[in-house]
Amino acid sequence: MTKTLLFKAMTSLPLLLLGSMLYAQADDANPPNTATDPGVSKVRIVRLSQVRGTVQIDRSNGRGFEPGIANLPIIEHNQLRTGVGVAEVEFEDNSSLRLAPNSLVEFPSLERDASGATISSVHIIKGSAYISLVKPQSGKAPVNKFAVVFGERKLELDPATHVRLTLGDTDAKLAVLDGVVHASGENGLVNIPKKKTATFAIFGQNEPTIAKDIEPTPFDAWDHDAASYHSNVASFSGVNSPYAYGMRDMAYYGSFVNAGGCGSMWRPYFASASWQPYSNGSWAWYQGAGYSWVSPYPWAWTPYHYGSWAYCDNVGWGWMPGGGWNGLNNVTTATTAVIPTGGSGNGGNGGRIPHRPTLPPSPHAPSVSAVNTKPLAGSEIASSSSFVFRKDSAGLGVPRGTLGNLHKFSNESISHGTARIPIYASVPETGRSSSGLTSSALMGASLHRGYAPPPSSFSQGSSSSYSGGSNSNMGSSGGGARSSGPSMPSAPAPSAPSGGGARK
Repeated sequence: MTKTLLFKAMTSLPLLLLGSMLYAQADDANPPNTATDPGVSKVRIVRLSQVRGTVQIDRSNGRGFEPGIANLPIIEHNQLRTGVGVAEVEFEDNSSLRLAPNSLVEFPSLERDASGATISSVHIIKGSAYISLVKPQSGKAPVNKFAVVFGERKLELDPATHVRLTLGDTDAKLAVLDGVVHASGENGLVNIPKKKTATFAIFGQNEPTIAKDIEPTPFDAWDHDAASYHSNVASFSGVNSPYAYGMRDMAYYGSFVNAGGCGSMWRPYFASASWQPYSNGSWAWYQGAGYSWVSPYPWAWTPYHYGSWAYCDNVGWGWMPGGGWNGLNNVTTATTAVIPTGGSGNGGNGGRIPHRPTLPPSPHAPSVSAVNTKPLAGSEIASSSSFVFRKDSAGLGVPRGTLGNLHKFSNESISHGTARIPIYASVPETGRSSSGLTSSALMGASLHRGYAPPPSSFSQGSSSSYSGGSNSNMGSSGGGARSSGPSMPSAPAPSAPSGGGARK
């Protein structure tokens, strides 16, 4: 999508979409515990925005680790881990956390202070994580606080900082990809500038050693692409909203349309007039908050926590902004599908929210239950060199940001049922041929439209045709990929060239 198109897509979101959500999330959950600090609220959720391969989450509900699905809300004290897979978490201001394979993190603190600023801490327990923090767009906006914890260390990260943290058995390497990190040492404060790497002892407060460069790793390109994808919405939003997460996905996977008498509404690409927004999804149980609706589509965060779905004749279901932000308890009058003026409601029954369970799941039952009132369509890799977009997939299975402007292919798939394009995959550099890539390395691969250029044109990484078939996770940025069970397999280590939340 060009800058002009993206700008139009983002500015089509009325200011109400950003302004009216300001501080509205606190109305959605149990009253916060303010006994220790009356100015701090623990009513926050963050978004599990990307799931590829084996990803599991412990949501503090007594069931331990369960399969992770895209758009699942994360609340304070939850833990997230990857096996042969990667995951991404998106915060309200569009900052993001990404986990490489074989990693484990916890969220000890997800709070909001009286000024509206967020206070977040992430405990890196195992593996490798990337953290990309955005820069506030307005000097008057409250400054969010973000801390990363590992071993006996706690580092406060400034806005506009981008780091990679990798834990070993006895030390941790912090690569500063952008910004400056301040760390305490035996002789006072130590500044770690951009493009430098600091090595910390896991235990103790010894001064870190600083290397003058950054050693590349196989998942750096994946992280770079993801950080760039998110940065676009920060620069184009124009309003520093505390609830900007999910906006970039709406701009890429859909657009606002003029629905005649129904007014302007946002519709996902690859959705015909018969597509229905609540036909497929999951009910996720949260202790103390009840059931939350989770939609599988890669854009399906904001439209299921804010605004309403409406049906209009000859157009179909579309989303309209308005009302307040809904956190975990996101099935309210604000998100109930309605028939606006100009819409008769013909074909609109599928927009109605499925029956919500009335009782908590039994102690040994999964806390997430799938709902499918009709078959779930998905786009996918069709062969070693082609990708097929399917009618009514609504973007499910379409990798984010790498296949260009989707509007043309959306129209073609709606008219003909499918649209097919040539593709190639770029995969992390592992020092081995594409035929010998590990499953772990493929989790960091990205699809591109067109034909693979000669290998000599790649300065980093490699390219190949990749046949993922219907079970490929390469395009599952929001497709709700699940792990196969409670066990957590270990991924082979690729060689490198060098929430509204319930309270515990």
